[in-house]
Formats: sequence, structure tokens, C-alpha cells
Amino acid sequence: MNPRIIHGDCREKLSLIESNTIDLIVTSPPYADARRTTYGGIHPDEYVSWFLPIAAELDRVIKPTGSFILNIEERVVNAERHTYVLELILAMKKQGWLWTEEYIWHKKNSYPGKWPNRFRDSWERLLHFNRQKKFCMYQESVMVPMGNWAEHRLTKLSQTDKIRDVSNVGSGFGKNISNWVGREKAYPTNVLHMATECSNREHSAVFPEQLPSWFIKLFTQLGDIVLDPFVGSGTTLVAARKLHRKSIGIEIKFDYCMQAEARLD
Repeated sequence: MNPRIIHGDCREKLSLIESNTIDLIVTSPPYADARRTTYGGIHPDEYVSWFLPIAAELDRVIKPTGSFILNIEERVVNAERHTYVLELILAMKKQGWLWTEEYIWHKKNSYPGKWPNRFRDSWERLLHFNRQKKFCMYQESVMVPMGNWAEHRLTKLSQTDKIRDVSNVGSGFGKNISNWVGREKAYPTNVLHMATECSNREHSAVFPEQLPSWFIKLFTQLGDIVLDPFVGSGTTLVAARKLHRKSIGIEIKFDYCMQAEARLD
């Protein structure tokens, strides 16, 4: 179950992976015009055309029941947010991907900052794409403790709490509060509160290990295959190994391949 690290450009090296073999793709490619000293930078206006061929190869290698998690963030150009992330979503939909969900990574240890017309971002997008509507998802694996609210809210239930109470705003949604009595865990929301990686591990953009771990638990089982085509310092592969999943990483920078190998060793 040793991870496999491939040195090279994923636009070329993805061809080495057999079709319909990957259960989960978790990756964070270089953002537009970011990490210039590391990856050269891709202009926001060119980002979609740069990424679409990669997305096509990812569409080929992933299983029909697999998931693709893309960690990406907008860039600010001429004092406004560029639309390349939104453009990429629409382009991938035209390519045949289903944009199933969007998770938000809240960087709970983000420090303050401002610019003339905005404040510092303390969040990043995690876009969830699929090939089909039915895919593997193991929601119980990421359940969280009920929290202190349950001790007070569930102690004295009204008659309304004991039935499926339809929303007063006419949304069609309803809830039965009594369903949560006696439960120790609840399902999480799509906002992930995780600190950033404090040590850069000699890499310019390292995300915390618990980030890929969360998605690996949610979308895979023991022995499944996880792919990161921009593996960097190997965080995704480390997380996969600890959770007893197989993994493949592709990285264009040879030094980062060596760092990833060292971490795994």
C-alpha cells in the first residue's frame, strides 16, 4: 500500500494512470498568478484554458462513483475579484462534470489584515465535482459530537418539536427536533473549521493534513485509491497512508517529490 509519486507535469503524466481507477481526487493546484517563484504563475485570464485539459484527464481516470475535490481561491486583479474560479466551474460543467457541492475551509487561525477596499480572506473554496449523481459517500465517518446546545435544547421539547415542523417561510424544509434525542453525534455542515499549516515544510503552499483526511474519510473506504496531481510536499499522500488508502501523487518540482518521499519514509 506504498504511495506512488510520479515526477513530472500532470498534463503529461496523468496518461500513465489507467482509466476509471481513482476513487477520490483531492488537490490544490497553483492559484492564478500565485507562487510565481514555485510554479511560474498562470495569468487569471488563461487559467481556465490551462486547467481544462487537466480536468479532462481527471475525468478519464476517476471512477464513475468517485469524487473530485478542488481547493482553489480567487485572485484580486485591479482592485476586484477575478472571475476565473466561476468561469472554471461553468467550463467544467460544459465538460461534463457535475458541480455537486461547495465546501468552505475556514482558516480559524488566520491573522488580521486589510487592503484599501477589503479585508483579509480567512477562507478558501473546496469545490466538489462528480461524474454522476450517485457516488460513494460515507457521511457517518465524519460525524461530530452533538455539542453543548443539545443539553439545553433537547431537555424540554414542545409538541412542535416532536413532529416534522415545516418552515414558516415556505421553503418546504422541515425538521423534527425529537429525532436528535439520545444521539451522541450529528452530521457536520459544509464549513470546515481548520487551522492552517504552521510549518511550510519548505513548500510555499501547504494545507493541513486534516483537510484531505476529512474528504478521504467522507468519500473512500479502506484500500481505495486517492490521487493528488499537484502533490507538493505530499500532505494528501500522508493522510491517505494513515487512513490505509492507496495513493498516487504527481509533482512537477523534483525537490518537492523528494520532500514528499522523505515525509512518507
